[in-house]
Amino acid sequence: MQAAAARARRLIASPAASGIQGVLSASHRGCAAAAELALLPHLENGCRASLSSPDHTRGFSSHLPRTLLSQTVTSHCRCKKSVCYHMARAHFSTDSSGIDQPKESAEELYQKMLKSVEAQTMPPNAWLWSMISSCSSEDDIKLLFQILQKLRIFRLSNLRINANFNDHLCMKVSEACARVGVLDYGLKVLWNHNVYGITPTIGSAHYLLQHAKEHNDTKLMEKIMQVLRRNSLPLQPGTADIVFSICYNTDRWDLLSKYAARFVQAGVKLRRTAFDVWMEFAAKVGDSQSIWNINSLRGKSIKHYTLTSGFACVKGSLLERRPENAAATIKLLHKHLPDQKKPFVKDELQKLVAEWPTEVIKRQKKDGRKAMEEALIEDIPKMISSMAKSGLDISVDLDKLTRQPEAA
Repeated sequence: MQAAAARARRLIASPAASGIQGVLSASHRGCAAAAELALLPHLENGCRASLSSPDHTRGFSSHLPRTLLSQTVTSHCRCKKSVCYHMARAHFSTDSSGIDQPKESAEELYQKMLKSVEAQTMPPNAWLWSMISSCSSEDDIKLLFQILQKLRIFRLSNLRINANFNDHLCMKVSEACARVGVLDYGLKVLWNHNVYGITPTIGSAHYLLQHAKEHNDTKLMEKIMQVLRRNSLPLQPGTADIVFSICYNTDRWDLLSKYAARFVQAGVKLRRTAFDVWMEFAAKVGDSQSIWNINSLRGKSIKHYTLTSGFACVKGSLLERRPENAAATIKLLHKHLPDQKKPFVKDELQKLVAEWPTEVIKRQKKDGRKAMEEALIEDIPKMISSMAKSGLDISVDLDKLTRQPEAA
């Protein structure tokens, strides 16, 4: 112990240690990290000079506590070790992440997985994920389903895994089918009993329905809804949003009425957006009874009106020749709408005057068009007048409310 202490004193007493006092004073001012780095070269030089300079030992040993020296040297060793460790990690982490790897085609990945299965080894999951993202044609999708079937058999026979692939992978398969446009294979994803190890989910159906919406494809929508029913997949509010939008965009009131009844029967809690589309379409076709039925159903789950649902009720009153009720509805709607939405009441009212009569009249039977036109031309000004009398004065251009030649 005494010999070790003597060696330490000789080391510190070297000429190279002449700046250590400044280093130590810096560490006391809160710069410990800088002090440790500054101390290192002094100590290294001191090792070589200590034997030839014994006279400095006594003059400096009284200024340096042993515990502080020990802590400083130990801290430097740890810091040096940490730097080496992080440098090693940085070296190995750049092997692949920093270099763009060439993307393999779906066929190449299929061949790799096929060879792995034939060699009685399970291929890495990353290959399957890469193949799903690489599919760009119908042939790629066919290869994807072939390898899924082979992997399913391999998992059952060799690994004794009865479970299907996870839901997220199954949704990605349906997304790939929709992306490529191979919808026949996409529908296979929705079947409960299949040979591909795929678990059908309503999320997978939404990918296919979204494709039908983008292409206004009601036939595909009907096929998907039929498969959902046969496989007892639970309908969701998001399903109704997509289906209602497709029916509205393709002007299929008959399909919307059919599937709306199915959603209601299944107990699906429709969203505000679905009710808006449903009620607006009912007003568009001039079905006042449907407007009231939908509004009653809406009121059970949604308290406040939107501009769309509120003006659908206004149109329902006009269809039944009740302009005063229509005016009262607009006033009530204007009162309860947020301040930032109140200016839009005028826009909706102008659309009601300029656009809606033409739209609703042309959808009526020929023998009833003239009577409806005369009723709307008479009742809409009465509604505007009743609004002004009740204190809600909104200026509207009634000149656009004119007799339509095709309705005569």
